[in-house]
Amino acid sequence: MKPKTYEIRAIDTDVLKQLRVQDDAGHTREPATDPEGGAPLRCCLRRSAPGERIALVSYAPLRRWAAETGAEPGAYDEYGPVFIHAEACEGPGAGTLRYPAALHGDRRVLRAYGAEGRILGGHLLELPRERSAEVEQALAEVFADPLVTLVHVRAVEYGCFLLEARRLA
Repeated sequence: MKPKTYEIRAIDTDVLKQLRVQDDAGHTREPATDPEGGAPLRCCLRRSAPGERIALVSYAPLRRWAAETGAEPGAYDEYGPVFIHAEACEGPGAGTLRYPAALHGDRRVLRAYGAEGRILGGHLLELPRERSAEVEQALAEVFADPLVTLVHVRAVEYGCFLLEARRLA
């Protein structure tokens, strides 16, 4: 088996602290109780349970990554809505993540970025949830291109950011 060339990452805990105060669109969002559950949480990469306190905030994943790496994504910088726990949670366990089947939908896109923050391409996945393990293979194929540094997994229908995969150093 080939060693893994990437890691799956949830939103960083320090970033989550900031988003709970002011999101990337400059707004303070009010948390709410999720009566039914099922919201895709980007802080711990699972779906919410009924009664959990969550917040819908604006998040700019490429901007955040660029600030860490010194990249300049230019016009590719964007933000969109993500659900997070209203208070700190245990998160998914850094460095040990596999693609979260619970967040998988039938149609996902893997958007690849280079080190400078520009889009290098996209890969459409049309897989039912029971085949979500195949996303790991698709990610490995995208990272086979040595120019790919970062991949955002997004929902096709709404374009929502789900998680990122980063090339291991």
